[in-house]
Amino acid sequence: MALKTYRPTSPGRRGMTGSTFEEITKVEPEKSLIVPLRKKAGRNSQGRLTVRHRGGGAKRMLRIIDFKRDKPGVPGRVAAIEYDPNRSARIALIHYADGDKRYILCPLGLKVGDTISSGEGAPIKPGNALPLRLIPNGSAIHNIELQRSRGGQMVRTAGAAAQLMAKEAPYVLVRLPSGELRRIHGECLATIGQVGNVDHQNINLGKAGRKRLMGWRPTVRGSAMAPGDHPHGGGEGRSPIGLPSPKTPWGKPTLGYKTRRRKVSDKLIVRRRK
Repeated sequence: MALKTYRPTSPGRRGMTGSTFEEITKVEPEKSLIVPLRKKAGRNSQGRLTVRHRGGGAKRMLRIIDFKRDKPGVPGRVAAIEYDPNRSARIALIHYADGDKRYILCPLGLKVGDTISSGEGAPIKPGNALPLRLIPNGSAIHNIELQRSRGGQMVRTAGAAAQLMAKEAPYVLVRLPSGELRRIHGECLATIGQVGNVDHQNINLGKAGRKRLMGWRPTVRGSAMAPGDHPHGGGEGRSPIGLPSPKTPWGKPTLGYKTRRRKVSDKLIVRRRK
């Protein structure tokens, strides 16, 4: 993938970059693999705001991605590489030998016409999914399961790759892109290779309107608000945030305040990312 630059016909265009989409081979998505995406604007099922600064944006259809890779022994052919507006990575349309069609995350180097497979007998090559215990040490992997048969949950963004470091039966040691070292059960599936679209991190949006089209709303400093809207607000002129610590709009501490609950998987973390 390469990046394209724009002529500076306006201040917003100056410095703006975007994808060339040269790897895209099909424009319209597979109709059997899309569903309508209802916007939630950061609200949960109760209508309460749980994620700030979200809302608006262009309309999208949700592509159904196969994160489970639960077709062992059935070969599939890459029919097309497509754009997905819901993620930074590209997706590959797979036509399986039994007539099934599915989308998967497109790894770096996967091309139209290539054959992929999953399961214990799959060869070690990009796009194939195998149990972690069968993947050689030092291999780059993505779309990693945390629990068997649940589907890949980690390392799915554009350009991301984890590295399989060692095997300590029944677990394997994996280094994540954040630097965290984590033990994962050897029966969990992972896909070989690095996620494609590696230049995504180098894109310069150029203007605020482009961010709004992606569904992001403005972020306002709490110190610029009134006292009724934020604990940092009010005061004559520019005022410090005060003691004992910075706070959220709802009054909870934010600097060094632990929000992570106890998780079963905590004991599997060998070295944290921080």
